[in-house]
Amino acid sequence: MTVAYWIVAAILALVMLAAGSSKLVQSEEKLRASVLPERRSLGTERFIGAVEVVGALGLILPPLTGIAVILAPIAAVGLAVTMLIAVIDHVRHSEPFPPALVLMVVSIAVAVLGFLAWA
Repeated sequence: MTVAYWIVAAILALVMLAAGSSKLVQSEEKLRASVLPERRSLGTERFIGAVEVVGALGLILPPLTGIAVILAPIAAVGLAVTMLIAVIDHVRHSEPFPPALVLMVVSIAVAVLGFLAWA
């Protein structure tokens, strides 16, 4: 069970870390051209990026250090909620939503695996 958690959590963490860090380090012009919808401010997009990075770190660091390992599945629940909000936002604005939906499902799976492994 722990091996399955590590594989799925590592993949999810890498994807979320890449997505979040790109929102944090890109210039405003590049961000507007690539992912920033007109309806969101730059500050909101940077906040979303920070949430994704913190969630990714929360998946990996607690089990890796052995300190408060129960925080990892809680971070996965937080990422699932973030992705649920993203899915709702995309659907509301008639945008493609499957990537956010897949990440939400994977986050839920990581949360369940984590709670089963460490609870």
